[in-house]
Amino acid sequence: MNTVARHMFRTGNKLFSRKNDVVEAHPSNIETAAQMDNIQHLTSPSHNTSVRDSIHHIEDVMERAHHGGGWLYGIICINILILGCALVSGSAFNSVAITDVHRQIFLIILLLLTMSWMLFHTVFTSRKDEAVSFRDGHAGPAWLRAGLLLFGLLSLIMDIFKIAIAVGYLHCDSAVKVAFPVVQAVFLFVQTYFLWIHVKDCVQQHTHLTRCGLALTLSTNLVVWMAAVTEESLHQTDIPDLNYNVSPRMHRASVVNKKCNCSYSACYTFKEASYYLYPFNIEYSLFASAMAYVMWKNVGRLVDNHRHHKVKFRIKDVCLGPLTGVLLVVAGLATFIVYEVDIETGDVTKTDKALLIHFIMNIVIVSMMSLSTVIGCIIYRLDHREHASEKNPTRSLDVGLLVGASLGQFVISYFTIVAVVAIEARGYLNALNLTWALLTVLQLSLQNYFIIEGLHREPFHVMQEAALHTNPHAFQENPDIIIVQESHKSSYFLTSSCDKPSWKRRVLKEVCAFLLLANIILWIMPAFGARPQFDHPIEIKFYKVSMWTAIVNIGLPFGIFYRMHSVASLFEVYIMS
Repeated sequence: MNTVARHMFRTGNKLFSRKNDVVEAHPSNIETAAQMDNIQHLTSPSHNTSVRDSIHHIEDVMERAHHGGGWLYGIICINILILGCALVSGSAFNSVAITDVHRQIFLIILLLLTMSWMLFHTVFTSRKDEAVSFRDGHAGPAWLRAGLLLFGLLSLIMDIFKIAIAVGYLHCDSAVKVAFPVVQAVFLFVQTYFLWIHVKDCVQQHTHLTRCGLALTLSTNLVVWMAAVTEESLHQTDIPDLNYNVSPRMHRASVVNKKCNCSYSACYTFKEASYYLYPFNIEYSLFASAMAYVMWKNVGRLVDNHRHHKVKFRIKDVCLGPLTGVLLVVAGLATFIVYEVDIETGDVTKTDKALLIHFIMNIVIVSMMSLSTVIGCIIYRLDHREHASEKNPTRSLDVGLLVGASLGQFVISYFTIVAVVAIEARGYLNALNLTWALLTVLQLSLQNYFIIEGLHREPFHVMQEAALHTNPHAFQENPDIIIVQESHKSSYFLTSSCDKPSWKRRVLKEVCAFLLLANIILWIMPAFGARPQFDHPIEIKFYKVSMWTAIVNIGLPFGIFYRMHSVASLFEVYIMS
């Protein structure tokens, strides 16, 4: 059935692509209008309709088959996730019955199973005839794979630090703590290579085994993500009960494991350095999870490769947005350093000063982001680009992750609003905290709309191409537009002799560039240790320590991921603009 479907799909693609092939083969711009007139007589409307109906029927059958098998592997994924969540939570809050060693043994088993399947897929499945007949051009763009490689490299450095730390405690601790970072380092190498090579594949052979393996890959990365988030959160928010006068950082410094000491003095340095690399390891796991999910959705999928349009990244004609964004990043880094230094002292006066600077800086950032997003939304109302109608698992995943991840920051902001208003708190710090929370809710809502709307619009060059096909005399009416033929390729793209985008495109690019850089600084500050939710005690007094700690430790990791995912999505919108 799969083979017949693939042959019929290719036949339909060839019939539909004949029109484009004639256009691509044009010898000059002068003959284009005549060729466009002749194209209409190549295929009859009734024949096109019958072929289109056949292809749609095949796609529906394959889609039903995919969903039928997808439920089973979804159940497998959920079971692994729940078990992993239970073990991670148990090892974090119960050091007797379930320890870190038990959690790491479970993770080692998952990593080894996942690596075994990846090697099997690379060596056997991907090399079979017609195993990968189609490739999804939207999946795994170059910038996403580059980000995966960068985060993977930094995660590898973190594992090296962990190995060095575990070796120092080997005389009084389990050898599993040495084995786990070693296995994870190998896993990073194998998975990065696997995703770099195969992320675009639409596998047509061994589909059940491939879906099972990708479900295992997705589950493994999410469990590793949960473990990393839990460790990092415990490091940042180890707060003593009912003591609001002791900062969490001072308490962490006072807690020393007296039962087991490291055999060399550099252990503490490696440990502190490894915690600064946790944000990159967390993002790596989420990047890999997203790419594995897209691969899982593409198993058995029939893709029309003619629909994909290549777009190139250009920073030309964009100045104000990047410049303002860079200045905002520099100012944010400066205030973040001051905040960290003053909070570490534990002095109440310096802490209030640090919170004042931090709140003001964040208010300025989200205010400017909200204003620029409103400008972008107005441009969308003036823009007449059509919405993309093509099924795209990558776009659907981007939107789902964007909305889902933003819920974490929404939760923290609304809980803060309720606490400050209910207590009727006075003082400039409480007023700034409330203002920040309100503006964050507004900024998140506007940015979600802007990104989702941008992701679902057709790229500008595609709209120009469609207009050209509709009106073959466009060359006479718009002499600035020319067709550029790429050597040895059956594709073309449109450009302009003056090479200047319209004012709407320039404004959208400026907005995207500014929002991208602003989201980077909003990712850096919480990812590397800024915790005003605990340094400012109003929420702790209202919700009590245990509840507020749970709210922040659940919502903040999603909020951090939201900022990084927004950077990726805004880059996509920038390219399509």
